[in-house]
Amino acid sequence: SLEQQVKEMQVRLEEAESNAMKGGKKALAKLEQRVRELETELDSEQRRHGETGKNYRKIDRRLKEVSLQADEDKKGYDRMQELVDQLQGKIKTYKRQVEEAEEIAAVNLAKYRKIQHEVEDAEERADQAEQALQKLRAKNRSSVSVSRGASAAPGVRVVSMNSHTARVRNMVSSVAPDEE
Repeated sequence: SLEQQVKEMQVRLEEAESNAMKGGKKALAKLEQRVRELETELDSEQRRHGETGKNYRKIDRRLKEVSLQADEDKKGYDRMQELVDQLQGKIKTYKRQVEEAEEIAAVNLAKYRKIQHEVEDAEERADQAEQALQKLRAKNRSSVSVSRGASAAPGVRVVSMNSHTARVRNMVSSVAPDEE
């Protein structure tokens, strides 16, 4: 009775231990399987993390390159803008100089035309004076032939119109180069 109970208890204990061992082995196998799965996942995550880090560094490097390029472009733009401003200043200066030169040319052209008109008037007067002189000479010749020893009319000054015309032309030529 007591011994029999002890034996039964031992059998039950052995069965329980055996069941526990079977269950423990299954649980241990499941846990080992789960550990392998987690290790595989960890390796996969570490590879992904490494690739992400590599991509981050690559993107960061590209961002720095783009930033440097943008800075260079900005400097180039600033230099070009400065050159444009300088050239616009030169253009304004040249325009002002052209306007001043045009004004001077207009003034010189007006002077030239005025003097040219004066020369034409002087030439006309010289022609008239020469015709008058020729008439006087003709009269003088006719009167000389009448009275051979008579002198020219008193107070009449004989001036060569050719020298007067030459002086006027010299005056015009000294002004004319200003027009060019």
